[in-house]
Amino acid sequence: MKILFVHQNFPGQFPHLAPALAKRGHEVLALTDEKNERTGPVKTVRYKAPEPVQTNGVLGRSYSNHAERGLLAARGARALRDRHGFTPDLIIGHTGWGETLFLREIWPDARLLVYAELMYRTRGHDVGFDPEIHPDSDEGRFMTVARSAHLIQGIVQADAAIAPTAYQADSFPPELRKKITVIHDGIDTSRVKPDSNAWLELPDGQRLDAGDEVISFVSRSLEPYRGFHIFMRALPQVLAARPEAQVVLVGGDGASYGGLPRNAKSWKDVMLAELGDRLDPDRVHFVGRLRYPDYLALIQLARVHCYLTYPFVLSWSLTEALAAGGYVVASDTAPVRELIKDGQNGRLVPFFDVPALSDALIRGLQGDPEAERLRQAARQTILEGYDLHRHSLPRQIEWVESFDPMR
Repeated sequence: MKILFVHQNFPGQFPHLAPALAKRGHEVLALTDEKNERTGPVKTVRYKAPEPVQTNGVLGRSYSNHAERGLLAARGARALRDRHGFTPDLIIGHTGWGETLFLREIWPDARLLVYAELMYRTRGHDVGFDPEIHPDSDEGRFMTVARSAHLIQGIVQADAAIAPTAYQADSFPPELRKKITVIHDGIDTSRVKPDSNAWLELPDGQRLDAGDEVISFVSRSLEPYRGFHIFMRALPQVLAARPEAQVVLVGGDGASYGGLPRNAKSWKDVMLAELGDRLDPDRVHFVGRLRYPDYLALIQLARVHCYLTYPFVLSWSLTEALAAGGYVVASDTAPVRELIKDGQNGRLVPFFDVPALSDALIRGLQGDPEAERLRQAARQTILEGYDLHRHSLPRQIEWVESFDPMR
């Protein structure tokens, strides 16, 4: 087949699938934003990057911006068709940014498959979950409905969709859920694995080794959606109880999902101001975004890995921490419960229960007698259902090739 991947940050969720399909003899091409600086695993072409759309009303702004990106992606697709004679049998795209909205008009005969990451919901998910940070309101729910428009349109147009977890697939209404196949992106367990010799040098020159009392916390951005405020509030009790403990937080100071605070530059500034001298700056290390080898070393050496999240998209960092044989203390929220069973392959605590989180972190640091069993079970969870080469990639390839018109 001729296969076109469309993703503004390609390879995005497709770093393994795209080259695997090329190796199987398919002609694979990717279309991405001209500002995307990532190196693609297959031949890549670019469309003009969109500028933010200015609209009078806030409700239409989300759809306008996503539709504008879709328009520019479609123009790039049209150039592929008209100038280069490229006509795909299959298009694989991500619905999140609107890039697939108009591709049917360029290639009406191509099959369209989409990555359905999450459907925004007004109740039962992230909206209204944390009233302290995001107070529930009619207006907030109106915005959520408006932000869902391009996602609904994208999956309605598609022949089929894929989602990485059942929780994420189930966020879509039943009439759309039936289009979605659940296949996780996959974890390369030959690379992400336990390492008793792992070590990391911090920016201040301090070296951390496997066996040290280290807590790791990883998020693309340090923000409430990933429980940053809850984690920070748990630290004073942990540091007081474990004087040798070191805490390493990985993540940027921006906001990836929920927005920045109104009266501060970052959520880190908010929490440092709140906690003041209850935190020892020599033991709490903000390292920003690490190179992947350093990040991997951190989750391998950490005695405890903490992962908290709203009911929202599941992070790769959780699956990788489990694959590395991590002792994971996580929030008892729906996306996490799909992977972790409390006392079987990790420890779960209620998201907002700061004392319970502190106690669980202290328990892990001081030597939980069940730690080794939990670590082995954590890795086994990934090996049995989320391993890239044993499970995810073969299933993804089979799913894609089931749409081969010659099959």
